[in-house]
Amino acid sequence: MLLDESKFDLRLKLWALRIPSKLCKVASRILNGYLLDKPRVKPITEDPSCETNRYMILSERIQNPDLSDIPEDKLNELKVLCTIEVVPYLLTLGYSYWSADHVLKQILPDGVEVPSSFETIGHIAHLNITGELLPYKDVIAKVIYDKNYPRIKTIVNKVGSITNEFRVPKFEILVGKDDMVTEVKQYRATFKLDYSLVYWNSRLEHEHMRLVSQFRPGQIICDMFCGIGPFAIPAAQKGCLVYANDLNPDSIHYLKINAKINKVDDNIWAYNMDARKFISQLMEVLVLEIPPEPNVPVLKATEECSMQANGQTMPQNEGLTGKTSLSWFYHFSCGSAIVRFNLHYPCS
Repeated sequence: MLLDESKFDLRLKLWALRIPSKLCKVASRILNGYLLDKPRVKPITEDPSCETNRYMILSERIQNPDLSDIPEDKLNELKVLCTIEVVPYLLTLGYSYWSADHVLKQILPDGVEVPSSFETIGHIAHLNITGELLPYKDVIAKVIYDKNYPRIKTIVNKVGSITNEFRVPKFEILVGKDDMVTEVKQYRATFKLDYSLVYWNSRLEHEHMRLVSQFRPGQIICDMFCGIGPFAIPAAQKGCLVYANDLNPDSIHYLKINAKINKVDDNIWAYNMDARKFISQLMEVLVLEIPPEPNVPVLKATEECSMQANGQTMPQNEGLTGKTSLSWFYHFSCGSAIVRFNLHYPCS
């Protein structure tokens, strides 16, 4: 379906007053309630015939050039201010004026539900067009693109069902530039990602914030399905030591990038392996000997433990004395499994 933008032109035949520019503020006060009142349309505009004058566009309710629709006392007050000159004014509201919702209601068949929202990932808009809307996906995408550019530069739609082990859907680009690498800002953190390669859900921001608010500095956080870091990065920003794992190598690639962007790469250990193997090896690492001194930071106390994963190694210290007890809390939320460890140091 092609979009004919000219079909949305609405021409309004109105009346306007030619007023000296310097008197527009006072005249606006006098004519309050009788000037044009339309969203995104200024009732005062330039006079094409004179730089020192302005047109004050009157409301659609003012139908007569003798201004009989305006109270006499208002007109008398205006006449004291200046000579009143009434001129015809043609206002055209075109395609660019109307909202996406208004345009789509005009072009989609009766009974078809108009798409009311879409997910935004940086400069990318992810539409969820299915069923009866599929024949209109291109025109829907164009309207949404037109109404949101330049904030939105790429419009995509999911193709088929998710079949890969990384939970990453396939997308088709409906309109805009072919660029799926973008940046998202959430709770004082910046996340870079390739939306075609990694899992991301912007609608989970509040759940991410709710869970991270429970973390405390010094805790060890284990994220078994970390993605690009929506939990790991904010946790590290709070001073937690984060063990972050994901089966998708592209997710780990962007997790490391995001750790550097947000300057928390010293607090995050990233792993690319099966979650069951990851948590099994991690538990073996964390049940170790810890220095009894209470002022030793958790990061320093654990930085010499060992864990192997796809060539990644964390060094081990076998000479530490004293025991530590571990208590842990599991959080299964938003497609992630978070384990929070509290380290309890024994008294000397």
